[in-house]
Amino acid sequence: MFYIANEDDIRNGRVMDVYFERASQILKAKGLSKYVAMEIRTKGLPAGWEWAIFSGLEEILELLKGKPVDVRAIPEGTLFAPYDPVMEIQGNYTDFGSYETEILGLMCQASGIATNSARIKLAAGFKPVFSFGARRMHPAIAPMIERSAYIGGCDGVSVVLDAEKIGIEPSGTIPHAFILLVGDTVKSAVYFDEMIDKEVPRLILIDTFNDEKFEAINVAEALKDRLYGIRLDTPGSRRGNMAQIVKETKWELDLRGHKGVKVMVSGGLDENKVKELEEFVDLFGIGTYISNSPVVDFAMDIVEIEHRPFAKRGKESGRKTLSRCKECGLRTVSAYPANTAACRACGGGLEEIMRPVMKNGRIVADLPPAGRIRDHVLNEIKKNSVKEKR
Repeated sequence: MFYIANEDDIRNGRVMDVYFERASQILKAKGLSKYVAMEIRTKGLPAGWEWAIFSGLEEILELLKGKPVDVRAIPEGTLFAPYDPVMEIQGNYTDFGSYETEILGLMCQASGIATNSARIKLAAGFKPVFSFGARRMHPAIAPMIERSAYIGGCDGVSVVLDAEKIGIEPSGTIPHAFILLVGDTVKSAVYFDEMIDKEVPRLILIDTFNDEKFEAINVAEALKDRLYGIRLDTPGSRRGNMAQIVKETKWELDLRGHKGVKVMVSGGLDENKVKELEEFVDLFGIGTYISNSPVVDFAMDIVEIEHRPFAKRGKESGRKTLSRCKECGLRTVSAYPANTAACRACGGGLEEIMRPVMKNGRIVADLPPAGRIRDHVLNEIKKNSVKEKR
């Protein structure tokens, strides 16, 4: 058997912490179910992040669809910071409170992956980045991993099913195993060129047997102008000065008339290594660093009961909203409904970005495809609109 929860398990509340189930049982029996507003936000972000990207909204709305609840949220792909509210759910507690485990699970990991993907995209100077890390996680969540990586800024994903769900073509080169079985890198490249659809870029892995520079020259001479690029996945024990290896390889290719050949680097890359290589590398393949991203530690708390502000210790009671200045991007948290006063930093107009997305269990917001969310993320990080508001 596979140790996974299926969609019915999730929809039917089987993937919950048992204390939520016990609490709902008692509240119903005692007639204590009350109308509440529950707020989701985080008090801090992992790995020294100053901002993160909100992801998981579509799946949460799918979970809550048909239940008598109202939901407000920031758009998926929007940047936020600690203490920014990202979602609010209103309804009778016993109608949705026991789904807290699923709701948080759907957003915590997805937001972490989307954020790390965006940070890699920034580190790469917005050069193409591809997600190669699904193999490091349980295959049941591969589509979530690569969708989150894609909307965070990756230009492609490697898993066939994941790409299909996103609505793009899968991306990939050829594996070391294929080259080892053929026994020669150049022959492998030629066979690939002969057999694979011409629409697929000829991006050839060159580090299996020989020096990267000489193998790159050999492959380029064999494929000539059909060669799109070469991929260096050099083992750590052989890596040395990777930037210099790339520079030397490109020099030799250029000198022989192969100036259009792109160089991709993959294998053990993180944000800092990408920054070091960005000047010299054309494309990046990122695996474990994205798929194993730290989660965003969201919390879901009652802030109103029967329309009266009420919260536990350490939490600010009352419904809230998140607004952002149209001019300078400064974010402001205020009591709901939104404060319409001008931005205190520049005097510009404030735009409320936490908006209704569900009314009485019916989705009322536009749920854009992954490509549009990705465009939104790239626009957000390019503008660098996240600023300190406190």
